[in-house]
Amino acid sequence: MTDIIGWTASAILLATLVRQIAKQSASKDREAVSAWLFLGQASASLLFVVYSVLLENWVFTVTNSCLLITAIVGQILTRRKS
Repeated sequence: MTDIIGWTASAILLATLVRQIAKQSASKDREAVSAWLFLGQASASLLFVVYSVLLENWVFTVTNSCLLITAIVGQILTRRKS
């Protein structure tokens, strides 16, 4: 039961971030979001992946790995607009 709560939270968070990245990539405004946001998110997510692996917590390992991917995709899309 506890894992179901974690996986549900993970799915909601990832869906929210994917939607935000899609909205930002469709925006004509190049300054819609700072590239530093994605750099900070990627750095934090990478450290959280390491931490989650060390704790052997698969919900957080998978979630933080996916968050790292969204940060990288967001950074790429932001740079392409510049």
